[in-house]
Amino acid sequence: MRETSTYTEAELISGCAHGDREAQRMLYDRYASVMYPVCVRYLGREDAKDVLQEGFLTVFDKIGTYKGEGSFEGWMRKIFVNASLMHLRKTDVLRRTEDIDEVPEAGGVLEHGVLEQISSREILDLVAGLPAGLRSVFNLFVMEGYSHAEVGALLGITEQSSRSQLSRARSLLQEKIKELYHGKR
Repeated sequence: MRETSTYTEAELISGCAHGDREAQRMLYDRYASVMYPVCVRYLGREDAKDVLQEGFLTVFDKIGTYKGEGSFEGWMRKIFVNASLMHLRKTDVLRRTEDIDEVPEAGGVLEHGVLEQISSREILDLVAGLPAGLRSVFNLFVMEGYSHAEVGALLGITEQSSRSQLSRARSLLQEKIKELYHGKR
């Protein structure tokens, strides 16, 4: 038997499409560490573990629909984002989002050099600490590159709600970054 890393992506995809359990295990081993952080960005660590499993079940079920066009990892990422959003919908977190007419000012621009003092891990932790609705909008718009219209459609909110929640998320992040930075001084 060959090592997992010696199988090509195409061989693993083909094996999974034919229901080969070993290929499924190898695909899981190869991509779980890549897809888990995607789930964590939307859900937090505990729920992410469950959604990771659900996402892989969907991947194995739908892998025959992958046409080989574009990145396989990108194709999988969409499945995991959608699985995360479905989980948020099931837990009714997204229904509690609302339009925010007045977005509080973040209190000015961040001081020069602030972001250089904070690690990417700390920034991701700050994003993870946002309320679920704001975090979802932020992730879809900033991290995944969806438009506000697409975010609204995915989350079942208006385009304006997407815009206002992104603004609120940015404002909260800016405040949290300031607090973190001043704590490091």
